[in-house]
Amino acid sequence: MFRFADPIYFYLLVLIPVLALIRFLTYRNQKKRLRKFGDPRLLRELMPDVSRFRPSVKFWILQGALALLVVMLARPQFGTKINHEQRTGIETIIAMDISNSMLAEDIVPSRLDRSKMMVENLVDHFTNDKIGLIVFAGDAFVQLPITSDYVSAKMFLSSIDPSMMATQGTDIARAIDMASHSFTQEEGIGKAIIVITDGEDHEGGALEAAKAAKDAGMRVYVLGVGSTNGAPIPIPGTGDYMKDNTGNTVMSALNEDMCRQVAQAGGGAYIHVENNSAAQDQLDNELDKLAKKETTSTVYSEFDEQFQAVAILALLLLILEICIFDRRNPLIKRLSLFGSRKKTVATLLLLMVASTVCAQTSDRQFIREGNKQFRLGQYDKAEVSYRKAVEKNPKNPQAAYNLGNALLAQKKDSAAVQQFEQAARMETNPLRKSAAYHNMGVICQTHKMYGEAIEAYKSALRLNPNDDETRYNLVLCKHQKQKQDQKQQQNQPNKDDQKKDDQKKDDQKDQKQDKKDDKQQQQQKPQMSKDNAEQLLNAAIQNEKMTQDKMKKQQQQPQRRNVLKNW
Repeated sequence: MFRFADPIYFYLLVLIPVLALIRFLTYRNQKKRLRKFGDPRLLRELMPDVSRFRPSVKFWILQGALALLVVMLARPQFGTKINHEQRTGIETIIAMDISNSMLAEDIVPSRLDRSKMMVENLVDHFTNDKIGLIVFAGDAFVQLPITSDYVSAKMFLSSIDPSMMATQGTDIARAIDMASHSFTQEEGIGKAIIVITDGEDHEGGALEAAKAAKDAGMRVYVLGVGSTNGAPIPIPGTGDYMKDNTGNTVMSALNEDMCRQVAQAGGGAYIHVENNSAAQDQLDNELDKLAKKETTSTVYSEFDEQFQAVAILALLLLILEICIFDRRNPLIKRLSLFGSRKKTVATLLLLMVASTVCAQTSDRQFIREGNKQFRLGQYDKAEVSYRKAVEKNPKNPQAAYNLGNALLAQKKDSAAVQQFEQAARMETNPLRKSAAYHNMGVICQTHKMYGEAIEAYKSALRLNPNDDETRYNLVLCKHQKQKQDQKQQQNQPNKDDQKKDDQKKDDQKDQKQDKKDDKQQQQQKPQMSKDNAEQLLNAAIQNEKMTQDKMKKQQQQPQRRNVLKNW
């Protein structure tokens, strides 16, 4: 994270336009005084060593040095320094519901935004405690491992959105279970699970999960967000509201009874979040009751001074200004560095490019730091560094790709796929773009989503046809998909099997009846014509083909969990 420790010094930048105005008025008065002596052209010929552009260049170099000195006084800082501190506090895991129902606006500005503000205020009240963040809907994953780095916690919080979850719904039990396994192994320290939700539990099992967490020495607190009257769920970017399977507008209401039961089973408390600070005070009082213990924390300090680079650049400008003389040097009279406006503009452009390059080095520093941590196996710390690089420069495809690798190493597959997709969209290098598609294929293959994996591998091979590993994975994926299809054919539901048995019995009855009819026809007609035999044979083949097509369509239907409620 980047910040200025003393931004009040930026008011000194007002001196730059003031000095520029003084310089302009002085230069105009100087030209007026020269006109009193004679013709300006004649005067220039009488003063061949005087340069028209050198004083202006020297002035603007000094202006640039002054601006850099002001920036240096404001103390630019980056949060890259690691400190090991002894702290006495508790451990808290926040499980935030980011299902679509959290977009309801019965609480201003919305349930999700109000929850974010609640968590941000909670982090501001923490001093010596550790905090972790889990997001959940129909599924759950760790957004931030438990840490004492509050700056990173706020940074992760700003990127939370319902679109992060591929599976919608609300599975509170899964969130509590994951939170209970995300604490450190230290004993004797208070551990709290704070579930922020509207209480619409679609999967069940939340009471059992809360009771198991309580038995393990944790406390489950539930923050209910929303109103009991209910509100429609807006669809972002459309102006419309979400509808259920019957076409009716979904009205999402806070289930306070469910929230109270979960909090009671978890040995904690239920708190209703409204548009005031009462819930915040009540939660702080509840957390103060937990046992505290001294622990060693690794903190990314946000007070690492970075004024050195700015000071060096300002010093170089001052040295350059000293080296430029007001008059032309007789020894290098033929070399006119400032003899034309084009060369002056080129010099200014070079200075602008140099300053731009210096400004862009910060995200690369984060990436290099993350690479070191990734090689050491510190994937959670590498994730923090890469996210800081993405925050500094969201258009850096390398940062997005590396962040995807860090998430993949921590088995945060859904978030990793999003980063790889973002890197593939921004990347212009075909080899790096191919690597992003390859990693997406690996994730899909791991989850047995062979169709999606095959498409990702094909995209990777189009960009890098010489990648033997991707080609091998593509062939393996096709083979696995074929085996999966065959297994699905063998494991049809019992109803389909019963239908097949009934269909076989009907076919057997029909065949017996046909045989009887054939015998009667044979008695009536000793021989069947060749045309009639061909017609019957074609009809039988057509019926068999239609039956096989129906069976294939049923077998090709994916056996996935049907999510009836996606909010």
